[in-house]
Amino acid sequence: MTSRPQDASSSSETPTLQNIPIGLMATGTRQEFDSMGTVDVPADRYWGAQTERSLHHFDIGSDRMPKAVYHAYGYVKKACALVNHVAGRLPVWKKDAIIRAADETISGALDDHYPLFVWQTGSGTQSNMNVNEVISNRAIQLLGGKLGSQRPVGPNDDVNMGQSSNDTFPTAMHIAAIEAIDGMLVPQVSKLADTIERKADGWMDVVKIGRTHLEDAVPLTVGQEWHGWAGQVRDAIAAIEASRGGLYQLAVGGTAVGTGLTAPKGFSKDVAGKIAELTGKPFVTAPNKFVAQGSLDAMVRAHSALRDLAVALMKIANDMRWLASGPRCGFGELKLPDNEPGSSIMPGKVNPTQCEAMVMICIQVMGNDSAVAFAGSQGNFELNAMRPIIINNFLHSARILADGCAKFREFSVEGTELKRDTIQSYVEGSVMLVTALSPVIGYQNAAHIAEKAIAEGTTLKAAALASGKVTEEQFDQIVRPLDMIGSGLAGA
Repeated sequence: MTSRPQDASSSSETPTLQNIPIGLMATGTRQEFDSMGTVDVPADRYWGAQTERSLHHFDIGSDRMPKAVYHAYGYVKKACALVNHVAGRLPVWKKDAIIRAADETISGALDDHYPLFVWQTGSGTQSNMNVNEVISNRAIQLLGGKLGSQRPVGPNDDVNMGQSSNDTFPTAMHIAAIEAIDGMLVPQVSKLADTIERKADGWMDVVKIGRTHLEDAVPLTVGQEWHGWAGQVRDAIAAIEASRGGLYQLAVGGTAVGTGLTAPKGFSKDVAGKIAELTGKPFVTAPNKFVAQGSLDAMVRAHSALRDLAVALMKIANDMRWLASGPRCGFGELKLPDNEPGSSIMPGKVNPTQCEAMVMICIQVMGNDSAVAFAGSQGNFELNAMRPIIINNFLHSARILADGCAKFREFSVEGTELKRDTIQSYVEGSVMLVTALSPVIGYQNAAHIAEKAIAEGTTLKAAALASGKVTEEQFDQIVRPLDMIGSGLAGA
């Protein structure tokens, strides 16, 4: 086993930070070491022994740890280096080298050097060490040192100073989740809600027949129906935004079990404050590190909000494709955009493909949520060791929901039109308008009129007049669809 070389910071020589571009031109392998011994790693990569061990032991499937986790980890390592420097634990030159490498991690410039699989140790230790090793070796390169020497910047003693995988990985999870929510998900979902509302406002005067239990019901307007969809999306957005509260609380500073061993006094608060400053998000130190590290409840709650959005979107997508079914033998109330041919055998067929894609996205998110909830229940004592699957599923759900909403809006909702003649014919032919007669002639009499119209295939008006319960003048005055729609919207 190879021992750790003496750190250059103990010598009188002060390395100078150099402007060396990212990249290693070497071929073959080089030797890296950890506490278990030496390992050969690709010479053109910055990672070290523990990363290489993980690649060997966990070559499972094709699911790689999302790069967003590493970008978030860059903020963690940068913040810790800044705080450790202020505390006198890192010299300025070492701090500058770590920050330079951390910034390159944040920007994605070092993405090729973060190759690990999702399926690894449940604490995320190997991903944490992947970051520590890459930042260490990149810093060594910038300071003119020898890669793999762990000097003058060590992955454990310097990059990981005052930290543990147990507190930094959930911190990176929260940062990545917030970035996904704010950077892509909420903006795209909000645009979809805006578009649905705009379409709804334009159709507030178009009366249609409502449906309950998949059967004809009393009238409402197309605009009211669409405002119902928009309201569902708005409620889901509110739930997602509310879930941010738990994600803003960071575990960093709790170190191994939440007690903060090896971290200096005030480290957790200072690092959280620095992360807030670097990201522009209101992150704070978690008030209870044992909750933050022994559970992943905040992530479970946040993903449940994504599931709620999926529930709403599935309802909307299904409603739209049913209402657009046809063109001759379905409901035929909506005309969706013709985006592509729908069949390899039936000429002229066009399908509601954006709706179908959205339904599949929602199914996937609901499946992801089951995995997240199950993983969240698996915390044992002071650590939940099911972290990689949770953050992978969360980021996957956020991405496909954001992208799905963007495409659904652009290629389906925005171009949807009404088939007004079909809508009007359903209104004129509905027997459920008889509901307006109930207060006048009683429920039972009105029911008999509806039953007669259905059985004999006549119009509601003909059946009503044949019953002798109302005159034509009364029927025309009472059964007026436009008078039956009410509002259903606050303030309307």
